[in-house]
Amino acid sequence: MSMLYYIYQICVALPILFVLTLLTALTTIIGSLLWGAHFWGYYPGKLWSQLICLFLLIPVKVRGREKVRKRTSYIFVPNHQGAFDIFLIYGFLGRNFKWMMKRSLRKIPFVGKACESAGHIFVDRSGPKKIYETIRQTKASLKDGVSLVVFPEGARTFTGHIGYFKKGAFQLADDLQLAVVPVTIDGSFEILPRTGKWIRRHRMVLTIHDPIPPKGQGNENIKATMREAYMAVESALPDNYKGMVKNDDQEME
Repeated sequence: MSMLYYIYQICVALPILFVLTLLTALTTIIGSLLWGAHFWGYYPGKLWSQLICLFLLIPVKVRGREKVRKRTSYIFVPNHQGAFDIFLIYGFLGRNFKWMMKRSLRKIPFVGKACESAGHIFVDRSGPKKIYETIRQTKASLKDGVSLVVFPEGARTFTGHIGYFKKGAFQLADDLQLAVVPVTIDGSFEILPRTGKWIRRHRMVLTIHDPIPPKGQGNENIKATMREAYMAVESALPDNYKGMVKNDDQEME
């Protein structure tokens, strides 16, 4: 079965997905330019992600969508198991949102331009002025129920375990007084880990936890929210992935 799946992904799925990715990027760029990024910056990417999981025969299960309210902005903080986290979140979170992503991703042909056109937020830490511009753009994006998705680890895991959470997303939630929603991704690491070369079939599960509303404002609120979010994300992982694994590579990123 594994060999048949490898043949299928090389000869059938991946060529289709390459064309889909190009068409989605062009649709997002043109649609966002002509009619605005609220619709065209989200729905083409959502459909693209769902089709990728469909063509690669990857089953998906979502838990907890009822815990978040419609037309309410949140900051979602998922763990980062692998490349397929993107497709799971984009395709199945069920919320119009903007990604907060590394500036280097803008260089990806077509995809980087599509992300820019869609209004996703590239983090630029090159100086105080750039950081302020990132915050300003984020505030402007979080309206009409649009949310933000940030991977608080900052990079994909090497082991399947969660690394430590950086405070950026929680600082932003504190500044804007928005609720943080922990999200657990399980199964993406088995499909394509950071060091993997081949896609493997495995079910992905997306667990949306209860929102954590701000309990004040300032450093204590940030620390408390980080602790609560980490515990929630970890609680839905299999036992073999529980427990923090500090990763120097993630720390540098």
